[in-house]
Amino acid sequence: MASSRTPAVTDHRAEGEHAAGRAGRAGRAAGERAPRRRLSVDERREQLIGVALDLFSKYPPEEVSIDDIAAAAGASRPLVYHYFPGKQALYEESLRRAGQELAGRFEEETEGPLSERLYRVMGRYLDFVDSHGPGFAALLRGGSVAASPGTTAVIDEVRRAAHDQILRHLAVAEPSAGLRRTVRAWIANAEITSLDWLTDRSVPREELQLQLVQEFVAALALTAAREPALALELADFFAAERPEGPTGQLVRELAGLLSVPGLGVQLTRLAAC
Repeated sequence: MASSRTPAVTDHRAEGEHAAGRAGRAGRAAGERAPRRRLSVDERREQLIGVALDLFSKYPPEEVSIDDIAAAAGASRPLVYHYFPGKQALYEESLRRAGQELAGRFEEETEGPLSERLYRVMGRYLDFVDSHGPGFAALLRGGSVAASPGTTAVIDEVRRAAHDQILRHLAVAEPSAGLRRTVRAWIANAEITSLDWLTDRSVPREELQLQLVQEFVAALALTAAREPALALELADFFAAERPEGPTGQLVRELAGLLSVPGLGVQLTRLAAC
């Protein structure tokens, strides 16, 4: 693999270093090398962004060099620099494109039970995490040398888009500060959980998808328990849920705790206080 130096050093001083790692990646790039043809300025720029995004999706950003991108694009190193001042600029532009795609995956028709809508959203979200794993994992975990105010802004935009989409589905007239905190906390939880899943696949994808939705429903119910006005507004939400959906399954699982020897008695005791 290429050196994990800063982008500037990687781009201009790394010739001859870590040749074996670059050769391995160059071999992979050669199989994907695009046929040389004359492209317009816009076409070439889009091609470079697409190739870079593909590489950043497969490898942490610090392990991808300008040479790797040029080889995979069937272009020369000077040509890449003609369009972008360095790897960081190309990384940030690629990340913006990926962020737009990820934000779009939170869009869903506002019809049907909310938990089933969120289940479909989480399916698309996990698909994205799975296909863009190494690059986004390095960034979100704060271990990437390519992290910058620009990349952080992209991630923040995705989080805001997710936050706004979820509030739109809840259809609460004036979301309280508590509800907004609940939504933001759940988004953070989804990020942490899905990134852990990239390294430990012991939980099946569909099970994780369901778990994330049920955790949101549980957090929403807890927030409503503390906010009577919100509880009234969420009546329609629970009325639309189906027994076979994620919320119905969650309620049955929680009710099942009452039948656990010893535990049910203690839960009933606490509820009576």
